[in-house]
Amino acid sequence: MIDSASVVKVGIAQMDVVKAPNTIRTSGLGSCVGVVLYDESKGVAGLIHVMLPDSQLGRTDSINVAKFADTGIPAMVNQLKQEGVQPFKLKAKIAGGAQMFQFTSSKDSMRIGPRNVEAVKLQLKKLSIPLIAEDTGGSSGRTIEFDLHTTKLNIRTVNQGVKDI
Repeated sequence: MIDSASVVKVGIAQMDVVKAPNTIRTSGLGSCVGVVLYDESKGVAGLIHVMLPDSQLGRTDSINVAKFADTGIPAMVNQLKQEGVQPFKLKAKIAGGAQMFQFTSSKDSMRIGPRNVEAVKLQLKKLSIPLIAEDTGGSSGRTIEFDLHTTKLNIRTVNQGVKDI
């Protein structure tokens, strides 16, 4: 039997949905956070590559909802609902949110990675989606890939190797 699984790639400030046996991947997670929402019983997962914590940081009238935690995560839930997923069955895994640069300033605006993680967790809590596992913080970039068969999130961290959560 030929395995016809493919890897769906999600870019920065983008989101997508996959069904098993496909996997879903994003790279370039520095201060950004990769959020995987999945329903094991349906074999459906979504991945969003969150760049910023709050859509109020947008400088234009029209925004890319996937760019922000506060708009992107609810939009992803709606996309998964269109695939037949019941929101109460969703689980989450997240990775990223690194502090990529060291600043001498204690300005909150420079803490994008930690603020992204906080904003993602706040949205998950608001939507009653349990956070099953996370690999956040630090100062190194990551690439993540989620496999619906195993529900493992594979994380490749720059200069630190590979692990599954």
